[in-house]
Amino acid sequence: MRLLIILTMQLFSIFSILAQDHSDHGTDTIFSFEEIVVTSTRKSTAQKNLPYSAAVLKRKNIDRLQSRTTPEALSGMTGVFVQKTNHGGGSAFIRGLTGNQTLTMIDGIRLNNPTFRYGPNQYLNTIDQYNIAKIELVKGSGSVQYGSDAMGGVIQVFTKEPEFSDNDRLITRLIGKAMTQNMEYTGRAELEYQSERLSVLVGGTLRDFGDLVGGDTSGFQSPSGYNERSFNAKLKWKLGTNSMLTLAHQYTGQYAVPLYHKIKLENFETYFFDPQIRALSYLRFESENDHRLLKKISFTSSLQNSKEARKYHKINADNRFEEIDVVATVGHTFDVLSILSKRWSFNSGIEHYYSKIGSDRSQININTEETTGLRGLYPDQAKSHNFSIYSLHHLEFNHLLVEGGLRYNFFSHKIPNDDPFLADGKNIMVSPSSLVANLAGVYSIAPHHSIFISYSSGYRAPNIDDLGTLGLVDFRYEVPAYELSPEKSYTTELGYRWLTDHLNLGVSLFNMRLTDLISRRRLDDQQVNGYNVYIKENSQNSYIRGFEFSFDYQIINHWLFKSTTTYTYGQNKSAGEPMRRIPPLFGRNLLSYQKTRFSITLEHLYAGKQDRLAKGDMEDNRIPVGGTPGWTTLNTYSDYLIKNGLTLRLGLQNLFNSDYRYHGSGINGVGRSAWVAVEVEIG
Repeated sequence: MRLLIILTMQLFSIFSILAQDHSDHGTDTIFSFEEIVVTSTRKSTAQKNLPYSAAVLKRKNIDRLQSRTTPEALSGMTGVFVQKTNHGGGSAFIRGLTGNQTLTMIDGIRLNNPTFRYGPNQYLNTIDQYNIAKIELVKGSGSVQYGSDAMGGVIQVFTKEPEFSDNDRLITRLIGKAMTQNMEYTGRAELEYQSERLSVLVGGTLRDFGDLVGGDTSGFQSPSGYNERSFNAKLKWKLGTNSMLTLAHQYTGQYAVPLYHKIKLENFETYFFDPQIRALSYLRFESENDHRLLKKISFTSSLQNSKEARKYHKINADNRFEEIDVVATVGHTFDVLSILSKRWSFNSGIEHYYSKIGSDRSQININTEETTGLRGLYPDQAKSHNFSIYSLHHLEFNHLLVEGGLRYNFFSHKIPNDDPFLADGKNIMVSPSSLVANLAGVYSIAPHHSIFISYSSGYRAPNIDDLGTLGLVDFRYEVPAYELSPEKSYTTELGYRWLTDHLNLGVSLFNMRLTDLISRRRLDDQQVNGYNVYIKENSQNSYIRGFEFSFDYQIINHWLFKSTTTYTYGQNKSAGEPMRRIPPLFGRNLLSYQKTRFSITLEHLYAGKQDRLAKGDMEDNRIPVGGTPGWTTLNTYSDYLIKNGLTLRLGLQNLFNSDYRYHGSGINGVGRSAWVAVEVEIG
C-alpha cells in the first residue's frame, strides 16, 4: 500500500510539473539532457538516436553524491538494483540478471573472466570510483556488440583521460573524505601533465572503511570494514594529426574484506577475502583516415590479472582453510568503423582473450599448524580461449534509424588431466560456440518524440566456474559438471522518448525469454561437512518481463527534478516458481538546485517488499522468512565551490535512520550518518 501511495504521488507530481507554464526558462542553465553514448552501438551516438535502453552516469554526478564505491554509484541509475553480499562487494542487477549473466567492461576491455560466478559477485567493486570519467549502461542488449555474458546488458566504465593543452601545464588535485562513526577515511592525489602532443595522468587512492553502521535496530555490523589501495596511470601521445597511442595501468587491492553474513549467520569465526586484487594494463592505437572502409581503426592489447584469496575458520573446528585463485588474461581487440555513405556505416572486428587459472586450497590444523594441500575451487592450470568475429551495421532513412548485426563466438576450455576430480586421467576439452543477432530501430514520430523497438539474442558460454567448481559456494557444496552448453536469451523491447532542452522522459517495456539456463541440482543423500551437494546442468527455461520509467525535468532555471521507477517479474517455467533473486519494484526521486558554484540535492530511494520467492531464495539465509521488507530512505547532498580550485562537499544519509536491506544482500544499508569531502586543484 505504501508503494502504491508513493507511485501515485510520483505520477501526480510529474503531471503537475508538466502542466505548469515554463515557457521562459531563460538561458542560464547548467543542465544537459543530451548524452553521447558509445557502448550501445560501438560508435559515438546521441542518446535520442539509440534503439536500445541506455543510461549515462557522469563524473560530476559521482562527485556530487560521493558514492562510496563504484557499485553504489550505479544505484541511482534507471533499471539498476545493487545487491551487496558484503560491505566490500556490490553486484548490479540489470533486467533481473547479475553476476556472470551481465557484462562489465573497462575502457572497452572485458572485466568478466572465466571464474566469474553465477549470482552476485564483488568484482565491480575492484574499480576505483575516483578514476572514473563516466559509466554507460546498456540494458537487454550487448552480445552482438561485446560477446558472451551480456544477457542482462553491459556496464561500460570509462576511466579518466588526461587532456591536451596548447601550453605545458602541470595540475595537482587532492581529495579527502571522512564519514561519521569512522565508517570511511579516503585520500586521493592526482597529477596531470598537459602539452600539445603528450598528456599524462597519474593518481592514487588510499581508503580505510570501518564497520558499517546500520539503521535504528541493526547498529554496528561487525566485522564489515576493510582497507583499499588503488593506483592508476594513463599516457596519451598524438603520433600525428589523426593517430593516437594510449598506454594505461590500473591497480586495486582490497585487504581483510569480511563476508559479514557468514560470520553472523553461519557459525564462522572468521571469513575474509584477503587480498582481493585486480590489475589491468593496456596499449591502444587509434587512427582516423579518409578511406571509407577504414574510417576509424582501433587496436587494443591488454593484460589483466586478478587474485582472490579466501581465509575462513568455523567456530570449534580443528582446521582453518586458505584458498587462492589467480587469473591472468591476455586480450587483443581490433575494431574498424567503415562509412560507405551518409546513410550506411558499420563496425566490424575480431576479439581474442586467453586466460590461465591457478587455484589452490590449504587445510591448516589450528593446533599443530600442519598444512595439507587440497584441490582448489577451480582446476589448477585450466586454460580458456575466447574468440569472436562481429559486424554491426548502422542505417539511416530520414526519420528512421536502424541497427543490426551478427557475432560468432567460439570458446575452448581445457581442464588439465592432473585434476584429481578426473578419475580416468584424461584432459577435458569443452568447446561451446554461439551465433547471435540483433535488429533494432528508432523512429522520430514528431519533433522531440520518438519510439524504438529492438530484438536481441544473447548468450553466455559456460565458463570454468560453471564447469570445474569443487567446494563451498554460498550455502552449498558444488562438484564439477563438464557437459554444459551456452545459456541463451531472446529480448524484445518497445520504448518511447520525449527529449527537449529541458525534459527527458523515457518509458520502455521489455520481455526476455531465457533457455538452457545453468542451474544447480541437489544430489540426493550427499553431504560434505554438513553442506548439501549440488551439480550444475542446463535445466531451466524462464522469462523476465517488466518496465522502466525515467523522467528528468528542469522546472525553472537551476531546479531539476528526476524520477525513476523499475519493475521486474521473473518466472522459472521449468520449476513452476519465481526466478531467484528478482528485485522488487524500486526507484528514485531527486530534487536538485544547481548553480555554477553551489548545489543542493534531496534524494529519495525506495524499494517494495519482495515476497515472490523461489525455493533457493527461501533457503538463502540472507533473505528474511517471508521475503525482504520494503523500505524508503531520504538523503541530502550539497557542494560549494569556495574559490577556483577549492570545493567543499557535504552529505547526510538516511535522515530518518531507517533499517533496510536491498533484497538478497548479506548486510543492511547505512544508517543515519554524515560525510564531508574537500577537493583542491592547483595549477
